[in-house]
Amino acid sequence: MSVVYQTAALFLMLNIALGLIRILRGPTRADRLLAVQLFGTTGTAILILFSLDLEDEAYKNMALIFALLAGIIGVAFTRYAQKIPRKTKGDGRELG
Repeated sequence: MSVVYQTAALFLMLNIALGLIRILRGPTRADRLLAVQLFGTTGTAILILFSLDLEDEAYKNMALIFALLAGIIGVAFTRYAQKIPRKTKGDGRELG
């Protein structure tokens, strides 16, 4: 069963890498916010897979903390994004 957990964790890490590309490229703040939330959810799932694979309860505790921090970061990102004025092109589309 260890190979299954490791394969799933690897797939989720690749998912995080794609999310990092979305954060860097945008194009909108909503895309970036969703990618940050993806980090929290996927990171929590990876830690739970490590906990199951290594049979260590400490990873489950870290996953719970990571999930709580991901929610707080989402709120902080939203508040920060509301304070920054949006840059738009002449046609009204958001630049990022």
